[in-house]
Amino acid sequence: MTEPPGLDLAALAAHLGTPPLTAELIPGGRSNLTYRLTDGTNRWVLRRPPLGHVLATAHDMAREHRVISALAGTAVPVPEAGPLCEDPEVVGAPFYLMQEVPGVALRHRDQCPWLTPDKAAILSERLVDVLADLHSVDPDAVGLGDFGRPDGFLRRQVARWGRQLESSRSRELPGIDELRDTLAATVPRSRRATVVHGDYRLDNVLVTAEPTAISAVLDWEMATLGDPLTDLGLLCVYWNGLGIEDDPITGTVSALPGFATADDLVQRYATRSGADVTGLGWYTAFAYFKLAVILEGIHFRFTTGKTVGAGFDRIGRLTLPLVRRGLAATAREH
Repeated sequence: MTEPPGLDLAALAAHLGTPPLTAELIPGGRSNLTYRLTDGTNRWVLRRPPLGHVLATAHDMAREHRVISALAGTAVPVPEAGPLCEDPEVVGAPFYLMQEVPGVALRHRDQCPWLTPDKAAILSERLVDVLADLHSVDPDAVGLGDFGRPDGFLRRQVARWGRQLESSRSRELPGIDELRDTLAATVPRSRRATVVHGDYRLDNVLVTAEPTAISAVLDWEMATLGDPLTDLGLLCVYWNGLGIEDDPITGTVSALPGFATADDLVQRYATRSGADVTGLGWYTAFAYFKLAVILEGIHFRFTTGKTVGAGFDRIGRLTLPLVRRGLAATAREH
């Protein structure tokens, strides 16, 4: 195996005190980079930030490591955390290791020949149930009581993603400023505060076929304490996608027979968690805005040659369709 971009395997082996290592980039992720790593006997997964244009606070390895460590032993399935290295001299950026977990991240229909309608229905329920379980975790009980600042969370989120937009702005994006300003002017009052994942969706969990289950929730880089409806709104946006062929937002997996509708997911979440989900339209609109900004940041990295992997050339085309859907969601809400 050749040495993948973003890793110095000799330096990494020396740092970890292991025999010589081999590694491969795990495809599919478009933000932090994920590698499968082995010394011939042991296997790990390594996470590090992207190679360039790292947005402030968006690629914090210590936060990811802290949250999966804290959630071990709860009802939320997470990989076992390994060592964290915050010294950028080893591989060029901070990183951490975690144990490899069985299961696959379902990103494309060709991964799903085993997924019968009955299994798809079960998986829909499991996805919602794990989210409800996450939102039921007592942050203080798992050592995450200071993991975020719930007061003013939504207002800060709109401002934060507005700043991220400015950090990635390289072209005209009609409507995106209107969407940001509308969201800022209509921020709802949060009803409760929980641990939030920040990017919860089907392809950020690992799925096993037998039994049909979620073996791990991945990609905790945006986790914090805040309003749990932000997770639910974003899940609905990912679930519905853009309604186009070969949709890179969903991979069209959630459109296969047997999967629940987004409305079904919301209803199950409300029943399972006891949460009031009225006013979800604002959260959905915010999710469209947030995703548009994320994809614009990825597009910026692509145009500057700072991405690793395939499919990045299509990402920039998705920003404006997301903006238009966000504006439509704000219109429906008001």
